Amino acid sequence: MEKAEARQQQLQDWAQGAIRRQFGVDPGVVKANGLGGDASFRRYFRLHPQLPELPSSLMLVDAPPEQENNPAFLRAASEFGAAGVHTPQIHAHDVEQGFMVLEDFGDQLFLPCLQQAQAEHDRVRVDALYGQAMRALLALQADPAPTSLPPYDRTLLHRELILFDDWFCAGMLGMELDDDERAMLDTCWRVLEDAALAQPQVRVHRDYHSRNLMVRPGDDGELHEDQAPGVIDFQDAVIGPVTYDLVSLLRDCYIVWPQPDVERWAATYHESAQARGIVPSSYSLSEFMQDFDLMGLQRHIKVLGIFCRLALRDNKHRYLQDLPVVMDYVCRVAARHPSMKPFLDWFQAGPMPKMQARLAEFGSTVAQP
Repeated sequence: MEKAEARQQQLQDWAQGAIRRQFGVDPGVVKANGLGGDASFRRYFRLHPQLPELPSSLMLVDAPPEQENNPAFLRAASEFGAAGVHTPQIHAHDVEQGFMVLEDFGDQLFLPCLQQAQAEHDRVRVDALYGQAMRALLALQADPAPTSLPPYDRTLLHRELILFDDWFCAGMLGMELDDDERAMLDTCWRVLEDAALAQPQVRVHRDYHSRNLMVRPGDDGELHEDQAPGVIDFQDAVIGPVTYDLVSLLRDCYIVWPQPDVERWAATYHESAQARGIVPSSYSLSEFMQDFDLMGLQRHIKVLGIFCRLALRDNKHRYLQDLPVVMDYVCRVAARHPSMKPFLDWFQAGPMPKMQARLAEFGSTVAQP
């Protein structure tokens, strides 16, 4: 038996006992169906117990403890749930083995709903979906309860930014940065770090976008877009900048919206955040939007490194097809901020065209898992 198959069998054997202890009924021999993975090392399996005493569907998770921070997942799930965010209920877990039984939200991600609405020019539906996502985010940020989440400090912000140096420039492009280039990048990285640290600090999901938000089924089993979304992939949660999750949502790496729409949604959010005391009344919309821009730059520069790392280290080439969108975000936003001009001029003259040529070399492989 291959290692992956043996690991799945261990998960299924454990799940049988865990379900029996949690629900008071033996599900019998557990045989779950594997689902597509994500950018992490986690694997997901769907179980249909076929017993009236059990949910019609459960999610089994294999999160190897040597690669996944399972205590952080449990900690974030507790805090997010207490704030009213709909995260999957954790029915059972074994931190040492890295096994979990979770509530199953189904398969309906926000992304295809938004893509369909975009194709049909259904602005009402788009506004409704983003309205639900922003209300859930406001609830998370407004929760006054004490937190045990770690801080999104300068060390972490910088470690993320240099993923660009290590994986985009060196790893994917084979560039050896000289002293002047490194000094320029360090200066620009400090600008982005300073801007992030100066913002009001709140709970931050850290990957709040259309592939981590789900349309949940209602009690009738039907999908309902007019309710709060299911929120997944929150194990990297921290206490950090108030604009981080909002810019992740509105400047999504997987779907792009016109700038006027992004500004309209962000302005609505800013007004609600002020009304709920998340940000002070002195924090003007223009200041908020500048922070929103610079936070988006930090995130998208980091993502350029992450997508290259996923391709090179983990053989997940499909993320390369999203690099052009992210590079375009970086260029358009950096052009609005004079402090980022040295980076933008350098990026457009060297790394960006080199990456465009590199992507042409990869060709159709970028669509492969």
